[in-house]
Amino acid sequence: MATRQIVKIDEELCNGCGACVLPCAEGAIVLENGKARVKDETLCDGAGFCIPLCPTGALSIEAREAAEFDEEKAEALMEERGQVYIAQRCFRCEIGEDQAPLLPVRHKGRSLWVCTRCLPGLIHG
Repeated sequence: MATRQIVKIDEELCNGCGACVLPCAEGAIVLENGKARVKDETLCDGAGFCIPLCPTGALSIEAREAAEFDEEKAEALMEERGQVYIAQRCFRCEIGEDQAPLLPVRHKGRSLWVCTRCLPGLIHG
């Protein structure tokens, strides 16, 4: 066990919509009994790409004691699941990933996507 960043899901805020499930490429998040939950901490890399898609704000990142991320296990699960994703959009200009490269960014406590055209403005103000 080590202290690392991992996704935390507030069950009180979770409405069970499942918007967080597909962005979790590693398959750490599942829906059970109408709520999202991290099924296996070793599959959560703590990147937080699931966070900006939650409509209720139920997801966050916390630093805590957790088992190490198991990259081999995650890769095997991703291979088994195949390509599954929700196309993302730049949080500034709304351009989609099919039109421009998008990069993950943390901004004002949120995990978002930004296109390479908007990134310089975000960096330089």
